[in-house]
Amino acid sequence: MTSISGKHYAVAGLSLRDATVADDEFLLELYGSTREDELHGQGWGDAQKQAFVLMQFNAQRRCYPEGDNKLILLYQKRIGRVLVRRTDDAILLVDISLLPEYRNAGIGSELLKELLREAISSQKPVRLHVLKSSAAVRLYERFAFVQTGEDGAYLEMVWSPPS
Repeated sequence: MTSISGKHYAVAGLSLRDATVADDEFLLELYGSTREDELHGQGWGDAQKQAFVLMQFNAQRRCYPEGDNKLILLYQKRIGRVLVRRTDDAILLVDISLLPEYRNAGIGSELLKELLREAISSQKPVRLHVLKSSAAVRLYERFAFVQTGEDGAYLEMVWSPPS
């Protein structure tokens, strides 16, 4: 087990740190990698795709300036990001993303488990939005998230702690 600020993960070498302005280029590249499947069938050129990704990336930053924005590190190498916004009545998982070569390796599951432990401790639900066509939908369903709504291409899902 690896200890991260008192948290324990089964993935050796896993740690988190606050994202800084120096990480912006990496974060934009990471964000773009999460949108590739969605943009593949649009018929757009590379410049259009890049402009769209930059616009969406900046919009996310404006919408969640108070979010807890952490880089996911594996042996100190930047491999992803988790962005969480905590309110008085819920925990909003805004983004959990990994570079393609680190997906499906249990890292996202470990971070999700820690977030659910926090939700149990605080007795708050965890809410999120996920692209309908994303493989992450299956991950959230395995963790007992349930669909509570739909907004165009996105599903709204929630996980509620046991009473």
